[in-house]
Amino acid sequence: MKSIEKDWNTKKVTGDVEKLLSNYDDGELFVEKKISENFSFDDNKIKTASYDVDQGFGLRVVNSDSSGFAHSSELSYDSFKIALEAVKSIKKSSIKGIILPKKTNNKLYSDKNPIDQKSFKSKIDLLQKINSYARSLDSSVNQVSVSLAGNYQQVEIYKQNGEIFNDYRPLVRLNVTVSVKKNRIETGSYGFGGRDMYELVFNQSAWEEAVNIAYKQATTKLSSVAAPAGEQTVVLGPGWPGILLHEAVGHGLEGDFNRKKTSAFHDLVNCKVASDQITIVDDGTLEKKRGSLTIDDEGTPSQNTILIENGILKNFMQDRLNARLMKEGPTGNGRRESYSTIPMPRMTNTYMLNGKYDPNELVSSTKKGIYASQFSGGQVDITSGKFVFSASEAFEIVNGKIGRPLKGATLIGNGPEILKRVSMVANDMQIDNGIGTCGKEGQMVPVGVGQPSLKIDELTVGGTL
Repeated sequence: MKSIEKDWNTKKVTGDVEKLLSNYDDGELFVEKKISENFSFDDNKIKTASYDVDQGFGLRVVNSDSSGFAHSSELSYDSFKIALEAVKSIKKSSIKGIILPKKTNNKLYSDKNPIDQKSFKSKIDLLQKINSYARSLDSSVNQVSVSLAGNYQQVEIYKQNGEIFNDYRPLVRLNVTVSVKKNRIETGSYGFGGRDMYELVFNQSAWEEAVNIAYKQATTKLSSVAAPAGEQTVVLGPGWPGILLHEAVGHGLEGDFNRKKTSAFHDLVNCKVASDQITIVDDGTLEKKRGSLTIDDEGTPSQNTILIENGILKNFMQDRLNARLMKEGPTGNGRRESYSTIPMPRMTNTYMLNGKYDPNELVSSTKKGIYASQFSGGQVDITSGKFVFSASEAFEIVNGKIGRPLKGATLIGNGPEILKRVSMVANDMQIDNGIGTCGKEGQMVPVGVGQPSLKIDELTVGGTL
């Protein structure tokens, strides 16, 4: 694979980095080139078509919990020398013998650039086909929006001892939104993607299914009734509802929050924090999934980390800095948005493992409650674990059967507490379709979420009734 073009002598820079880092606990030179394109189709026409190339480097040194960091969008030796002098302002460390990441031969995704695989015309044609198909479903379809995105990230990480770690990361995504108008206007949406080539989203049966799901969501909402408020039994569907666990529990299991004792889980390792039916992992090794990484942004190979096992808190997600300070091993969760930001502990694909129940049993055993199959926005407080999530697709459960669709349902609770209230875990675990993006301290990274269907006893539902 072609290396990133730089206006410097790689051997000399490698030597400079090695000499610099010999004085510190850790650090790296992170070099990145990112190519991205985005298309949007709305109101029967192309609204946007953009193409962008961004590249640069970030140089970091670490002493204990302090970091010196400098970055530049200019890949020249002159810029590197300026950054070199800037980071030296951080006090040198007395620690020697830094353990380097192990290199890996795992290949989780193609090293090809997806943007090059399809012509500009074919991408526009795809959006037009999707728009036409959606509008052909029903005369009530009054608005169709389609977006297509492709990314290709090249990464070079210079570490101690002259080691250079490389990764080439493709990413594609397609989103469809369909609005229908009868007695009122309702909207449904669906998206999918992953670390794959454009063939994934160009597949006609795949994008037709996406349109059909979005259309069905919208038409179903036309008959929705106001959601009842109060304490209720809630059954969560598989896949994307795992976003609730991601926000309400996952962030609380990232190493930095626990080292700083700001997470509700910080002093609970080896303690029971959930129902014994619950096992949650963070797994960056899933082939072609949106949150997967061959190596993280510090060079550490991704791994499958057990976070909670049979209800017992086992591990946190770690980057190198927090792992060292907490006397743990890095877990391949050191992630950064770009060369201009520093790495921190971040999730990859975070999901709950299968339980023993047939998913139909969760509903049939519920006399009265709510079935929530899709979520939109939400908020969470890491320190307390409290969260509020809006259900974009929800139904009433009456006498063990799915009933009328609901509107205006919000789920309110405490992440650590709801884990203890899970009474049934089904055997239908799904990873989401490849649409997740996670924010933390202003940095956005692609992630995956997932879970089997869950039954939660006594969760507060905010409604309009």
